[in-house]
Amino acid sequence: MLGVHDFALFVLSGLLLNITPGQDVFYIVSRGASHGWKLGSIAALGVGTGCFVHVFAAALGLSAILATSATAFTVVKFAGAAYLIWVGISMWRKNGNGQDRQNGGDCRVQARKIYSQGFWTNALNPKVALFFMAFLPQFVSVDAPNKPLAFLFLGVVFTINGTFVNLAYAWSAARVSQKLGKNGSFNTWAKRAAGTLFLGLGIRLALSDRV
Repeated sequence: MLGVHDFALFVLSGLLLNITPGQDVFYIVSRGASHGWKLGSIAALGVGTGCFVHVFAAALGLSAILATSATAFTVVKFAGAAYLIWVGISMWRKNGNGQDRQNGGDCRVQARKIYSQGFWTNALNPKVALFFMAFLPQFVSVDAPNKPLAFLFLGVVFTINGTFVNLAYAWSAARVSQKLGKNGSFNTWAKRAAGTLFLGLGIRLALSDRV
């Protein structure tokens, strides 16, 4: 099928990888806990869209540039690290949520901001690109008639499955927050804890190597 082999194993492996917490999951959980299920799900969709950037890059061979070019990897790495640090700081400032105290604010503007942050959190992570370059080829047949199409197919399946897992994380975080955070103190603590985590992730990414 499209030059793909061991598809069931690929799906199972992908789901196991998707449920493993990483910076994307931490971002989604923090948004679900602090803003509820709807905005947590928007964060998950933003992350999923960002993942498609790496899927298309892998299919077109662009991710190979990051794997072979130290300069390209370093540029993307520092851009991603700076963005993670900025997200972390924004979660801390102004009452721990990166926003002024307003009467609810504009929900659409907030949704766009959360979606955008989810997108860039994933899209600017060069490690994700290298992951796709290492993981997807294991399930592409050597004699595949169209290897880019096989890459694209596997990447789309992986991303869709991952998005469902992330939506479950958002829902779970919102439910837990609803039970524990009725007085608002839990939400403030959760935002600041997530902000601290993203600061650490940004610093770690900045200091990381390609391997």
